[in-house]
Amino acid sequence: MAVTAAMVKELRDTTGAGMMDAKKALTETNGDMQAAVDWLRTKGLAKAAKKSGRVAAEGLVAVAVSGGKGVAVEVNSETDFVGKNVEFQSMVRSIAEAALEADTVEALNDARIDGKPVSEVLTDAIARIGENMTLRRMVTVTGDQVVSYVHNAAAEGMGKIGVLVGLKGDNAEIGRQIAMHVAATNPASLSEADLDPALVEREKSVLTEQARESGKPDAVIEKMIVGRMSKFFEEVTLLGQKFVINPDLTVAQAAKDAGVEITGFARVEVGEGIEKKQEDFAAEVAKTLSGN
Repeated sequence: MAVTAAMVKELRDTTGAGMMDAKKALTETNGDMQAAVDWLRTKGLAKAAKKSGRVAAEGLVAVAVSGGKGVAVEVNSETDFVGKNVEFQSMVRSIAEAALEADTVEALNDARIDGKPVSEVLTDAIARIGENMTLRRMVTVTGDQVVSYVHNAAAEGMGKIGVLVGLKGDNAEIGRQIAMHVAATNPASLSEADLDPALVEREKSVLTEQARESGKPDAVIEKMIVGRMSKFFEEVTLLGQKFVINPDLTVAQAAKDAGVEITGFARVEVGEGIEKKQEDFAAEVAKTLSGN
């Protein structure tokens, strides 16, 4: 039976095996998918597959900047221990550097590190380190100048929170201060115009109900809602927020005073949005030592 590229992909997705190993397994078993899975298991080449169902919500965010482009990538692992692993850190750094030449996570998975696709580099690391790992996302920010910041860095250019700030103009110092501000305040968007309309409507609905409970006339309630929404926009948009380094200024004014304009930003935090299974510390250590 002829082995097709689609069959190889299916087997790789199922087992986490490398491309050549998957092709060989299918060739050896005459295209029988289940037999190929078993063949890989007997050779110890499907080790990564045993890890693939586990929640990977720890790991690192790495940032890289070249010219007017900055990228932040999140690579997840199961435990925080792996984030301190020098081999894991080196891999994450290489992935971030490769991301400078990619536009999407899919393209990044196909990008090469020392001649091997990023997806296979990850699979090999899973087998060696013994934890599930995922390349979860990458974000890109561009500008005349892009400044990066990592909060509580685990190693150079990587940690739990990575921030990129794009500027029109050239002032690295204010760019770094704004990046630190973003790390601390986690704004929802750059400006009011960029806010998710669903978020705006939800907030307006809540504020409307709160105002109506006051029992005041409709005309007063309308003014209350306008004032409260204005306050909301100040709190959740980067340009409208009070600058943490000088609360007398908004971030927009601080940037203007420094001779730059903020054109974009990104804040990526490890594990945000992932539902984590709660375990006590002793159980986590026991699991790590057992290799399961």
